Amino acid sequence: MILEDVVQKLAGLANPDKIRLKSEKFGINADHSLGIYHKDLKLIAKELGHDNELAIKLFETGIYEARILCSKMFTPSDVTEDLMETWVKTFENWEICDSFCMGLFAKSAFARTKILEWSLRESEFEKRAAFVIIAAYCMADKNADNDVFLQFLPLIEREAIDERLYVKKAVNWALRNIGKRNSDLNAATIMLAEKLCVLESKSAKWVGSNALNQLGKSTVNVLDYPRSIYRKNDKQSIAVDNPVNAG
Repeated sequence: MILEDVVQKLAGLANPDKIRLKSEKFGINADHSLGIYHKDLKLIAKELGHDNELAIKLFETGIYEARILCSKMFTPSDVTEDLMETWVKTFENWEICDSFCMGLFAKSAFARTKILEWSLRESEFEKRAAFVIIAAYCMADKNADNDVFLQFLPLIEREAIDERLYVKKAVNWALRNIGKRNSDLNAATIMLAEKLCVLESKSAKWVGSNALNQLGKSTVNVLDYPRSIYRKNDKQSIAVDNPVNAG
């Protein structure tokens, strides 16, 4: 499908009422928006499949929904730092920020680099991007060692004092997802959450208390990443690379 066909398809789905509803109900405000729900864009992206060239052309139209399609059509392994820097600077709300970060950036080769860099940015959605990538990277890389995620905890502690809604929510999300990777990281994140709860910052208190409320529950689903490698020839499987969580 060529660019003109996709743009025409999007135009046919335009709904001004949805623009208003998305703003009032979900806080999603965007320039050049047609008013198309995210779930409908996912269906279009599935139909179109991966197409880097078309994805870039869609982004360059400036149409909000076309840019979300770009995030779903571009192949993560092909993304470059230059593209990431170009795209992150255009984020104007949490929806498009999360779409790029979860589906594309967290799966790229530059995920860890951009987490460290963008967590220092002043722009609300550039900073949010760093922590959404952390939240998504927790599930995107199932084999990463605990040290990878422990290095993100000081970033969370540092930025938990940011009072901006979409930053503190992403910081909290990152903290909770790290705590769900395995029992060791669960303990580490609970310790950090308790520390945040006694800070003077209202934002830090919220980040910490909300995380404790979820991570401390007996019903919380704590996974076992990195997954254990099992010796196929043993009669009884023996975990060989994750002894802390084995047995």
